[in-house]
Amino acid sequence: MDGEAPRSGLTGMAQNSENGASRNSASPRSPASSPLTPGLALIFDMDGVLIDSNPLHREAWTEYNRRYGVQTTPAMLERMYGKRNDDIVRDYFGESLSAEEVHRRGAEKEKLYREMVGGRVEQVLVRGIRNFLERYRQAPMALASNAEPPNVQFLLDRAGLRPYFRVVLDGSQVSRPKPDPEIYRLAATRLGVDPVNCIVFEDSLSGVQAALAAGMRVIGLCTTYGNLPGASICVDNFESGDLGSWLAAQQLAV
Repeated sequence: MDGEAPRSGLTGMAQNSENGASRNSASPRSPASSPLTPGLALIFDMDGVLIDSNPLHREAWTEYNRRYGVQTTPAMLERMYGKRNDDIVRDYFGESLSAEEVHRRGAEKEKLYREMVGGRVEQVLVRGIRNFLERYRQAPMALASNAEPPNVQFLLDRAGLRPYFRVVLDGSQVSRPKPDPEIYRLAATRLGVDPVNCIVFEDSLSGVQAALAAGMRVIGLCTTYGNLPGASICVDNFESGDLGSWLAAQQLAV
């Protein structure tokens, strides 16, 4: 850990959605001023990157655990960030659960989460993500998330973001979830881009670790943590002032 507690609560989500204050003091750059060097690819995590969903995941886990008489502590919620559901379920309910029971409980919790999101998807999208995806739509882009397949499909379809991504990967498509680099290496392979020419957007410590282990550059989204060690640049949202100029300065490594 970097010694800084995760951002928490729906207040953080509202600040991200409404205020969108940049961690950098510069004003947002115009779309035309921030081209991306041909040959570079952009890879996005989902929760905390495309959608500021972690407050709702915390709420859903707290409610779901209560059904089993489990009191959810702040430490438990902190441990969920960047992890796949099977790891979270075993952490919360014990290693003795069968694989079928682990899957069932994870699916029930995610159903509860989707019910909570309901018609609020637009409200909880990370600020500026639509304009950003449109600005860079000519670049190869992938989604690579530890999330469950129904959650990925729910967001892409409900928010209408699917056309932007040439590759979509979820936690069921790899044997080793983040912080293992497998999902990011697979995304690069399917995009046909060398990992060193991929730029990853992440919000979690384990996600940054996975991207760095894959040999990729990392932009940290500060929706969950105020600081992400290892990221080349940290921003609050996709309208942050230095994001476009940093991307414009990136060159092919090979």
